Amino acid sequence: MIASFRSGMETSLALWLTGSLVAWSAPPSTAVPGPVAVDVAPANPLDQWPAWRGPLATGEAPRAQPPTTWSESDQLRWKTPVPGKGHGSPIVWGNRVYLTTAIPAGADLAPRVTRSPGSHDNIPVTRRQQYTALALDRASGQIVWQKTLRQALPHDGGGHYTGSLASASPVTDGLRLYVSFGSEGIYALEADGSLAWERDLGKMYPVHGHGEGSSPALWGEFLFVNWDHERDSFLVALDTATGEERWRVPRDEITSWSSPIIIEHQGRPQLIVSGTRRIRAYNPASGEVLWECGGLSTNVVASPVAGDGFLFAGSSYDTKALLAINLEGARGDLTGGEHVVWSRNRATPYVPSPLLAGGTLFFLHHYQGVMIGVDPRTGADRPGAFRLPGISDVYASPVSADGKLFVTDRDGTTVVYALGDRPRFLAENRLDDQFSASAALAGRQIFLRGERWLYCLEAP
Repeated sequence: MIASFRSGMETSLALWLTGSLVAWSAPPSTAVPGPVAVDVAPANPLDQWPAWRGPLATGEAPRAQPPTTWSESDQLRWKTPVPGKGHGSPIVWGNRVYLTTAIPAGADLAPRVTRSPGSHDNIPVTRRQQYTALALDRASGQIVWQKTLRQALPHDGGGHYTGSLASASPVTDGLRLYVSFGSEGIYALEADGSLAWERDLGKMYPVHGHGEGSSPALWGEFLFVNWDHERDSFLVALDTATGEERWRVPRDEITSWSSPIIIEHQGRPQLIVSGTRRIRAYNPASGEVLWECGGLSTNVVASPVAGDGFLFAGSSYDTKALLAINLEGARGDLTGGEHVVWSRNRATPYVPSPLLAGGTLFFLHHYQGVMIGVDPRTGADRPGAFRLPGISDVYASPVSADGKLFVTDRDGTTVVYALGDRPRFLAENRLDDQFSASAALAGRQIFLRGERWLYCLEAP
């Protein structure tokens, strides 16, 4: 089903590699002995995991062959302790794995809490934080460089007790690493960890003081950052070479944590962002709104996914909604019109984003251990809801590779299914950590970022 979408995404990925391909230099020899030099623009971006939803922005790694079973001793290539805390997912390019984290630093201070109205389930922050990016050697797990980009006391407390102060995933174009810490700045780094540029977009004030988490997205020479919060929301495009604003458009939106995606439909690129009032598609070159569609709830967390001419977006907070939008001829306001080809108002996604794989649209019920599979074109059950054994609360988005579906819960359990009209259970794997970040898949490896460790599990 998604063959045509893959073709369009390969075109988009190729744009990442156009222009002057400046060769990446090796890390300084004083870093950590052993790791090899950084690859320069690997032959096929589909072999990488360059952003938090993978090379197709669907959650699928079309060329990866990760293991089916693992444990703390089985199929473990390496595990590396990660300083601080962060829920941003790892990304993979060539022989590097990249992460972000927030590391407490300095003396204890008077607790700072959010002043947001209606705040609940939050934690205070008592120390300044070092907002940090890391590069690890993919073969050994050694930290090649660790770059503190800003040290600051978070202005709005510590966020939700299940969250982190580094929840946005980085993204790479094969030349530079791009990192968003939201209120604490947007950054571009060279391969050796040196700073190429930084940009301060101001302070963000999410609803209830629950923290920040939208990840940036790349298209050609543009880096997109979504800034939905309780004040003046906007979407901005930054120049990947300089960090200067190429365009900025206001958004009539309240807080969301959804990340932008870029798709191509019939050769036309679209930048799509989910929101409470509207799902909107923008021209990525100018910020012009191409189409919009209402119907989601407040507190939109899940990012949309697209394939074979359709866009799927869902939410589940005060109301439940999942919409399938036909992109053919989409213009203007689509709310309630014929372009919404099907919708549902029960068992819809909240925190984890949907997955398109094997001709099926998969999504979790809220963030519980129940998976739903439907026909993307009709919304009909394929096979409908099925309970995931051993799975409790799930924040990580499901991923897929090699005809298999992977779902990781917060308690360290990952279940694996063979894809099909009726997915077949293959394995239940446990690790001794807690997981909120989504997995990354590349080559014969799966990378899982926990509260304490980054794991690399590898197929034999």
